[in-house]
Amino acid sequence: GLPAALRALPLELTALYNSLLFTVGASNSVVKGEAEGIRQGLLRVLEACGACGQDLGTEELWKKVLQEVTVEELQAPLHHLGALQAAWWLAASQLGSVAGLFQLLSTAEDPGRTHCSEGQNKLLSLIKAWRVPPERASLPLVQSAKDLKEILCTAAAFLQGLQELEAGNFPTALSLLQEAAGGFCSKNILAQIHTCLGCCAQRMGKPQTALQHLKRALQVDFQCLPALSHVAAVYHDLGETDAELQTLTLLYEALGKSPPAAASSSPYFLIRAELLVHTPILTSLLQHRHSSEVKYLLAQRCLQDGRVADAVEHYLDFLSLLQEGLQQQVPLDGSSALPRIPEVFLEAASALEQAGRHQDAITVCEEVISRTTDLIPRVLRVEERLEQPESSLPGAELAGGLLSQKKERLCCLAWRAAGYLHQGWAWAKLGQSKEAVTQFSRGVLEHLEDAIFMCVCLPVAENLQPEVEVLQKIRLFSLLGRGTQFLELGKNKEALLDFQHSLQISPGNPAAALYLVQALWGLNRKQEAAAQWQKFSQSCPAEDGQQQGQGRPLPLYLVSCQEQAAFPHSEALARSIQNYLGTAGQDTPS
Repeated sequence: GLPAALRALPLELTALYNSLLFTVGASNSVVKGEAEGIRQGLLRVLEACGACGQDLGTEELWKKVLQEVTVEELQAPLHHLGALQAAWWLAASQLGSVAGLFQLLSTAEDPGRTHCSEGQNKLLSLIKAWRVPPERASLPLVQSAKDLKEILCTAAAFLQGLQELEAGNFPTALSLLQEAAGGFCSKNILAQIHTCLGCCAQRMGKPQTALQHLKRALQVDFQCLPALSHVAAVYHDLGETDAELQTLTLLYEALGKSPPAAASSSPYFLIRAELLVHTPILTSLLQHRHSSEVKYLLAQRCLQDGRVADAVEHYLDFLSLLQEGLQQQVPLDGSSALPRIPEVFLEAASALEQAGRHQDAITVCEEVISRTTDLIPRVLRVEERLEQPESSLPGAELAGGLLSQKKERLCCLAWRAAGYLHQGWAWAKLGQSKEAVTQFSRGVLEHLEDAIFMCVCLPVAENLQPEVEVLQKIRLFSLLGRGTQFLELGKNKEALLDFQHSLQISPGNPAAALYLVQALWGLNRKQEAAAQWQKFSQSCPAEDGQQQGQGRPLPLYLVSCQEQAAFPHSEALARSIQNYLGTAGQDTPS
């Protein structure tokens, strides 16, 4: 409440500088509201000089103070406060305000100096050009302005590098991040910078450079586990599966250990670079994986690479984690690597099937079927009228909710049908053809038929198209599976119908076409079989190539079903047909 006095202001401003630094150190964060103390300090300076600035914004207030206050004793304390103000603005990503402030600070001490050469980063040039005023022994600072300047340079380079990385300007981002890596910072922030450098290099298509930066991050701070996650991703892109799996295993083990107590590598710095850089892209790049997510990635990659025994082990470990409340431990904001839980069960069933553990696969699928049955309505309507409603229209929010609900029901329908599909193949491998036919038939013909009919015959909302395609694939594989089991039972007519329906769902499908030829051959309709085989031979290679290049990739839990549905005897069938055609040609009268 005392009036401002010029003689006391240097001490007052220095005390304000130190108190704000202590506040930051105590809270370990740069609190936006604390910058109000700087504003009050500037108003006190204007008051002592007989001026007023209550109606000015913070940037205008700084401009007025630095341009009008020329008292020599106040210059150093004002510059110190200016650096502190820049820290607050950096933390708020107000880079333009920071650049303007340092322009004012440098102009005030040397009006004629040029601060930025062509090709240089303007903000960094302005910060580096700022001449730190000497400290007075009678007014000690708890953190020197020189150290604060270095930290501001590092934070500004890091922040701008992240912004350029997010914008896709990778060469500029790389340059700025390298500048930050050579700056004044703790081991923790240096490891983060190298992690971001690795991610930038990876996006530039330079995987080896990416690995160098990521390994450097781990050398600096092995607790920077997000770097390990990115190393695994780089190896995945390179197709180096062994290295990827070793990295994921190392990450899983590291996540299972209690991290050592964090000790600050720079305890005497109250403001540090890590307190000034907070952006969504940094949060995303440094996201910590939960150990269960890494366990799932191990299972998934082993299954994709055909390492069935390892995949089974990892999937069973993961399923056991579900008993420990996994859903409460993993974020549900879409950032998790985990798919929906029913899909994990189905992937586990696929792994068990391929490992020859057919009864276990049946049991796992039964869990999926029992949990989803009550969630599926008797009638499912997926007309286009619910596609992407205008948010401004009345009832748009309700329509969007209905679309989401229908999408969820289609997913449940697909999961349950896939469970029956896997059970059908498992029973087939056990030699139980009748039970296999039952499982292939369940759900597919009784519940999928109506949904598929409506999806195919009516316009479908674009948002539902992926689920519709999965349903069609499941029906195709189920018909093929049931048809093969009819062949095993000697029911060639029933098999023929299933293969004909398969071709209606997927015209030109090689497996369906060849099974159709085999069914006709088994019915002694050899002329028709030969005609179909010739038609298939002429058209299938081109159509198959088109099918490979179109459509979405299959869910992992359906890949083994596609492989099992492939026709296994194409060469033998071709020889039989060719022999028949040769004999028929000889019997034809000249």
